[in-house]
Amino acid sequence: MKNLQVVIVTGMSGSGKTTSLRALEDVGFFCVDNLPVALLPKFLEIQSVDAKDVSKVALVMDLREKSFLDTYPEVFNQLNEKGYKIEILFLDAGDDALLHRFSETRRTHPLSQRGSIMEGIRNEREKLSPLKQMADKIIDTTSLNVHQLKDSVQRFFIEASYRKMVIHVISFGYRYGVPADADMVLDVRFLPNPHFVEALKPYNGHHAQVRDYVLEAEESRIFIDKLFGLMALLIPLYEKEGKVRFNIALGCTGGKHRSVVMSNELANHFSQQDYIVSVSHRDINKS
Repeated sequence: MKNLQVVIVTGMSGSGKTTSLRALEDVGFFCVDNLPVALLPKFLEIQSVDAKDVSKVALVMDLREKSFLDTYPEVFNQLNEKGYKIEILFLDAGDDALLHRFSETRRTHPLSQRGSIMEGIRNEREKLSPLKQMADKIIDTTSLNVHQLKDSVQRFFIEASYRKMVIHVISFGYRYGVPADADMVLDVRFLPNPHFVEALKPYNGHHAQVRDYVLEAEESRIFIDKLFGLMALLIPLYEKEGKVRFNIALGCTGGKHRSVVMSNELANHFSQQDYIVSVSHRDINKS
């Protein structure tokens, strides 16, 4: 069954691999946690012969298996030569975020038995660097909660089967960092800021008065016109090159007002063009 979809979930310890595996299980993947990589060929062979109703599998593989780093390159190459399409989902997060998660759960890092947790994290990051470079999809979970991570994983693998490009629009605040998975980042901090209008400051970009305040400005109207024109040029060219997903991020200072308004306008525009569109507002509740 060479058309079997095989997803390897891997990455940094504490980055959300278990949550990602559950997310895939919820959308129909047959899931296995911590399968030794040497057993992967036999596992896929069994699935091909005995499990005709299974069309997609997801497996977590990582440093918990001592021989993983030494074994996976050869195994993955063998499977690719046999016609299997192995997709690698790599979960990552910032060092401080990982340290905080280990401190909260009081778990031991697999590489920190003789040192500090931070030393283990840095050691693991170095060891996993070649695997990260092989990844088909990298998700930075630093600022994601459980629900956001599940949504990100499911959106990627569900949408991969669609022919028309899938577009995700995200608003963010520069004070919290630029989204790691953005294909394009646009800065809208030049637009009038409702934060400095006392009557509008408590509201976010979903509020009608905030939206009107931002969109009534001449520079906003010019920007939208230019932006829609740019997208009309770029999206068909990306599609022509075979790109199936496009993540565009719009940022303002705090991610609460201007970027939210503009992200909603852009997502609505794409929806009217019959694209598959999702929109999220990463930092709307932070400021």
